[in-house]
Amino acid sequence: MNSVVRHIAIDRQVSQEVSSDDFRGAMRQLTGGVSVVTAGRGRDISGMTVTSVSSLSVDPPALIVSVNRNASSWPLVQRYGCFGVSILTSDQIDVAERFAGKDGLKGAERFAGAEWTTRASGVPLLVGALAAIDCELEEIVERHSHAILIGRVLDLQLSTRTAALAYWQGQYVAIDQNEDAVRLAEVSLPPPRAARS
Repeated sequence: MNSVVRHIAIDRQVSQEVSSDDFRGAMRQLTGGVSVVTAGRGRDISGMTVTSVSSLSVDPPALIVSVNRNASSWPLVQRYGCFGVSILTSDQIDVAERFAGKDGLKGAERFAGAEWTTRASGVPLLVGALAAIDCELEEIVERHSHAILIGRVLDLQLSTRTAALAYWQGQYVAIDQNEDAVRLAEVSLPPPRAARS
């Protein structure tokens, strides 16, 4: 069966432009899991912190990620045709900040201070991440300032850890399934009744 791609063009008059700052503020209300997307091989490597990773399909395993085309990793994704996604744990804020460019490091310098490995494609994947996913680039969809990467999963490595790193309202937030369940139980369940004699 051939798949059909339909593009629908809608011409709408917009009464006022939405500012980038207003849109950024609106998107800060959306909680996103924090990942590091890596690209390149050997010393020709770079990476960036993103909250734009999402599952595309399970059969075959594929994901999508939106990346800024001004990012240093963008030419490496195009050149090598693969990328890695390392989903960060709650205690990997330093990695998230380093790959977001907070300390001014670029390229291979960003990888210092953490342990990395490679799988099938050769891109660096973070050891100790909640999940480290090795992807082959299937398709690129370029829109505005960004590109949507569609990646077919070649290999992955899972951790037994449960505490994830999220980003919400401009801050990193730890989400721990075990600890949060205990906290919810403490505030939402009534205390056990005393046994009647």
